[in-house]
Amino acid sequence: MKLTRIIPAFVAFVACMSLSSCNYNSLVEKQQQVESSWAEVENQYQRRSDLIPNLVSTVKGYAQHESKTLEAVTEARAKATSVTIDPTNLNEESLAKFQQAQGELSSALSRLLAVTENYPELKANENFRDLQAQLEGTENRVATARTRFTQVVADYNTSIKKFPTVIYASWFGFDAKPQFKAEAGAEKAPEVNFND
Repeated sequence: MKLTRIIPAFVAFVACMSLSSCNYNSLVEKQQQVESSWAEVENQYQRRSDLIPNLVSTVKGYAQHESKTLEAVTEARAKATSVTIDPTNLNEESLAKFQQAQGELSSALSRLLAVTENYPELKANENFRDLQAQLEGTENRVATARTRFTQVVADYNTSIKKFPTVIYASWFGFDAKPQFKAEAGAEKAPEVNFND
């Protein structure tokens, strides 16, 4: 009878020691950090998305005949907010879709802000200046959140690839997480021409 209790206790002890040596708890913590960092990225993109309707309505009052640009921003915002990722299923494909939708929104916003250059009375509008400053601040927050996410993912991916953890990581479902990729053409410096 004693032996039947000792053997399961010994097996449990060995299992506990082997889980400890494979850094299981450490991997769980790192995985949670990845998910938390991703939530912050989404939070900052949501903040940007929340500012856009106010910006569009402010511009609309001054630049009514720029409806094509305003519609493009509205459509890009709708598309960007419809693409979401479950941080537990973060993969290359879903991240690429998310990044593409956010890139389209960034491009539409850039066009909108370029259009506003033609309206000096709009640029002087206090509401517009406040919204533009908030949008610029949000873009900085997005960049910071993405940088933190990249660092946390790099730490996590490195951890699951180190020996001896690499042996156990896949057994417990700790797979590599994807990173943000630069947009196509980002490696080329923009041309600045002051003669136009």
